[in-house]
Amino acid sequence: MYENSSSAVLLTLETLDVSNANIYPAFIFGTLTYLLIMFSNLLVLATIAVSKTLHKPMFILLVNLPISDMMGATAFFPHFLFSMVVENRQISYHACISQAFLIHVYGIGNVLILSAMAYDRYVAICCSLKYNTIMSPNNLIKINIFIWLINVSLVVTLFLLLVRFKICRTNIVDLYCNNPSLMKLVCEDISVNNYYGLAITFLLQSVIVFTIIYTYAQILCTCVVMKQSAVWKKAFQTCGTHLLVFFILEINALFTLMAHRFNSVSPLLRKALGVSILIFPPVLDPLIYGLKTTELRKSIMMFLKRNVDSIRM
Repeated sequence: MYENSSSAVLLTLETLDVSNANIYPAFIFGTLTYLLIMFSNLLVLATIAVSKTLHKPMFILLVNLPISDMMGATAFFPHFLFSMVVENRQISYHACISQAFLIHVYGIGNVLILSAMAYDRYVAICCSLKYNTIMSPNNLIKINIFIWLINVSLVVTLFLLLVRFKICRTNIVDLYCNNPSLMKLVCEDISVNNYYGLAITFLLQSVIVFTIIYTYAQILCTCVVMKQSAVWKKAFQTCGTHLLVFFILEINALFTLMAHRFNSVSPLLRKALGVSILIFPPVLDPLIYGLKTTELRKSIMMFLKRNVDSIRM
């Protein structure tokens, strides 16, 4: 048995299976991917912060998404890239718990943020006359606090249930630390943890999928009734983008969870699916919103132009 309180306990993450000849190309590719994630998400944040035309409920809620994406990417990439270069896949127990905690906050946070954004689009299109009242600054603050409070509370409970156990193994079956892989290090009865994990997964998915289906069904009905091309265009631009981001995250999360639940899934596929949820959403979210949302795209171009001109001067 290993005492969790001992900082001397080292865990070993799954090997990368990269040949010596490909280590540095893989390191460069990973570094560029991480830099792209940080640059594009920071660009979205900075643009919304300095552009007064974007100080609207939709974009204020959107601010949470790049913050969450950067958190997930930063929890994974720095240690992953460092271990690739030094060819040492060991990580301390406490660092592993910290990494897993941030990754789970990122995952749950994203689906909660996207649900709040779906509600915003529903109010904007279906209750347009009451939009400013419902999505007032005070209510926006409450929504943002609610998102992060629920998110952190669920994840804190998840890991409080985990850290009460002693571990009897040290090999993590994934490329990074997460709750399912950490639970496999425990030799005691983990029924309560499994029930809690399944319960929050079921409840979150039920509430979120219902919210998405209900809000977009109402938006579709409103567009059909109004029969105005401007309404259809607005709904397609904002809601289409939102649905695309939501489906990318959900599909990644669904296959990743299934890979952990079924032992028949190959380790290579499980590793690929696990990493994909930390790469594709953070890379694609700012690109999709930046390219498909007209207001944000124009503001980003103006923000970049202003900064390029100031550098030239």
